[in-house]
Amino acid sequence: MTQEVEIEFKSMLTKKEYETLLQTYKLEDQVRWQANDYFDTPSFQLKEKGAALRIREKKQGQVLTLKQPNDVGLLETHATITKAEAEDLFKYGIIHDDQMKQALAPFQLSAPLEHLGRLETHRAEHQMKDGLLVLDESHYLETTDYEIEFEVTNEEAGRRAFERLLAEHGLPYRPAKNKIVRFMELKMNPLEG
Repeated sequence: MTQEVEIEFKSMLTKKEYETLLQTYKLEDQVRWQANDYFDTPSFQLKEKGAALRIREKKQGQVLTLKQPNDVGLLETHATITKAEAEDLFKYGIIHDDQMKQALAPFQLSAPLEHLGRLETHRAEHQMKDGLLVLDESHYLETTDYEIEFEVTNEEAGRRAFERLLAEHGLPYRPAKNKIVRFMELKMNPLEG
């Protein structure tokens, strides 16, 4: 199990803006597929506390991640899991990893976890001097959206670099909630999507 603090800035994009940025940074051939499967209790106990649990599937395997609020950014707790362990979470809401169980303990979940759905992303990344540029096209609950993310290690410097990046490309800032928040809001209120 590993833990890290995620500090990122993000903005929603139009499809045209997304495609233009892919071309600008020559990333058309660098787009990779990944899927996030989200879990919570039927009454959304994790969401109520600002936390989220997902399995991210990439070509090289599956990682179970708990994201929770932190003083700066989000605290992410990761555990690599096997296909059998993933299957137990999908079918029965069972987590085998002891350290992940420990990380979830403070949430005092009163009901089993259940699979809420899947979000698939086509992602391109480009390392820049000030941070990691991430371009995402996401598909979930019959919705497609586009966003730019900028992952940094220093919040203050990262914010300035992100603002410069948007300005350089003539992009307006459009507030972007985390993918899991967008997914959950649409899941809970499908008529608003």
